Amino acid sequence: MGNAPWHVLHVLSNHEKQVARHLAVRSVEHYLPLYTERVRWIDRTVIAERPLFAGYVFAHFSPQNRRTIASIPGAHRVLGDEDRDMVSHAEIERIREGLTTGLLLRAHACAAVGTRVRVRSGVFGGVEGVVAQLRRQCKVIIALSGRCQSFSLEVALEDLELVNLTFRSPHVPKASCEAGSRIQPLMAR
Repeated sequence: MGNAPWHVLHVLSNHEKQVARHLAVRSVEHYLPLYTERVRWIDRTVIAERPLFAGYVFAHFSPQNRRTIASIPGAHRVLGDEDRDMVSHAEIERIREGLTTGLLLRAHACAAVGTRVRVRSGVFGGVEGVVAQLRRQCKVIIALSGRCQSFSLEVALEDLELVNLTFRSPHVPKASCEAGSRIQPLMAR
């Protein structure tokens, strides 16, 4: 389907891989972004593959197949039917490339706290997000367009630029916003 936007299929939690298998059997182009993480069990540590967006699978399909896709075991529904309810091809490609190149992408709940920033370069160059945490690497929360789903990306402070210095969520303590404003000299160009 080329550069067409991706439909968002809402699925039962922990059924993402099962739904992806059903889509593959039906020859439906789909994408389930997965990341690996070390999980400690009682008796051992294992490497687990987890969906970047729990409860969601992305797919390309024609409007005539909408009902068939929504009836796949484990699927709740297809979200929306307008472009604003879909995820752009460019966003999916950035996520795919980021995971392939080993960037530390992790699932993150929807959040709008801290300082709004733009990534300067790399796979996510030009993408805007919200600073969630400041350490050696700055953790930025990036939201998908049209959906309240987000993921975090760890980026060096030098690779960020401020977008809006006056942005401040009422849920963020003043000290957090001041910490965000302290990074301005590092990012100003």
